[in-house]
Amino acid sequence: MSHLPIISQQELDRQSEIMSRVAALNEHKHPLAFVDTYGCQQNEADSEKLRGMLSRMGYRFTDDEHSADIIVINTCAVREHAEHRILGNVGALTHTKRAKPGQKIVLCGCMVQQKHMAERIKRSFPIVDLVFGPHEMYRFPELIEQMIQPHKGRIFAVRDTQGEYVEGLPSLRQGRVKAWLTVMYGCNNFCSYCVVPLVRGRERSRTPDKVLEEARRLVDEGYKDITLLGQNVNSYGRDLDSDWDFSRLIESINSIPGDFVIRFMTSHPKDASERLFKTIADCEKAAKHIHLPFQSGSSRVLSAMNRHYTRESYLALVELAREIMPQISLTSDVIVGFPSETEEDFEETLSLVERVRFDMLFTFIYSPRAGTPAEKMPDPVSREEKQLRFDRLLEIHNAISAENQASHIGKTERVLIDGVSSAAAGNLTGRTSENRLVYLSGPRELVGSFKNVKITDSNTWSLTGSII
Repeated sequence: MSHLPIISQQELDRQSEIMSRVAALNEHKHPLAFVDTYGCQQNEADSEKLRGMLSRMGYRFTDDEHSADIIVINTCAVREHAEHRILGNVGALTHTKRAKPGQKIVLCGCMVQQKHMAERIKRSFPIVDLVFGPHEMYRFPELIEQMIQPHKGRIFAVRDTQGEYVEGLPSLRQGRVKAWLTVMYGCNNFCSYCVVPLVRGRERSRTPDKVLEEARRLVDEGYKDITLLGQNVNSYGRDLDSDWDFSRLIESINSIPGDFVIRFMTSHPKDASERLFKTIADCEKAAKHIHLPFQSGSSRVLSAMNRHYTRESYLALVELAREIMPQISLTSDVIVGFPSETEEDFEETLSLVERVRFDMLFTFIYSPRAGTPAEKMPDPVSREEKQLRFDRLLEIHNAISAENQASHIGKTERVLIDGVSSAAAGNLTGRTSENRLVYLSGPRELVGSFKNVKITDSNTWSLTGSII
């Protein structure tokens, strides 16, 4: 069990009683809730819990902010652009609240865990009724009950903590094919540019029995694509007094009867290992794909980023993964324009991209985050120069990605059909084991099934195929 504080069953029972009280108040009102999510898959999973609690409190759901009685915005703090977007959209809600004076607006998640952002919202966005950070999510029912009381003032529930261990919150998932399964929370890595440990707290693993119980339930409910989530899933189990690690967790989920795919996000290179790669190779349900952020191709920059690996060790890791699984798909994150990055450092990033030939890159221009060491580092390179570097990187990677995708034309792939599409290439979407997006045509009843698909065409980001 994690050594961080545990939210007691007594407290969770109290929150459950509050949900019942709010549901009784809402019984004849049938209020509508709109939950809007920004950021990572962990935020998506958190929003499923917010929806689960709202449902228990008698709320139905809408995608229309104008008709919603309560709007819940689950925020992201990883990049400045996301924060600007969120604040712009919150400001626009002035019009919906003016048209519907009883409407309640809630901001939660990582962005508002930052003190300066919570203060900015308090000062500049009077339309917001409730603000709470990730550590207060289990108290959502209590905060809602307070908020809907007549003449209740604005509520700000943001406290500093290293995080707590919480189980038993209800979830309401969207869709019937894909499911997020959180295995751990928080991060201990403290990369110099990253705010996540400051807003999400320290690493805390869910116990294996709880993870496996939820995984079995998801399989029983018919989910076919289960993604294990953590800020750094490779470090799963290190805070538990047991011999469980992430590889053993994958093996145990793989042994659950049923036909489904196991994916996971995100791996840190310093913790990826030969054992993990062999586990993925040996487990038939484990997707042959790994997202392994490298962030920079320069060892000097990686040291400044506090990433705990070098260019050489990263390349050795890629070589090992491909030796064990020649078919593995590799995706990654990269930051352009980190403070002090020189043209020579950037050239090393380009050469690493050309050498590894990633299937997909998530590329970002460095965004300073308040409270991180990188925020105080000298940053002499102009935004214009960073944009030029960014564009060069995209040009090189897009060409590589297009070549990688084209190499699959003529092959037959086992594809999980996971949704519908309006693309000209087909009315359905699917994913291969290597997480490649496939467009294909067929009846909607095929969603949720595995089919053999012959790949007939490709572009930079996707494949097109026909069911055999």
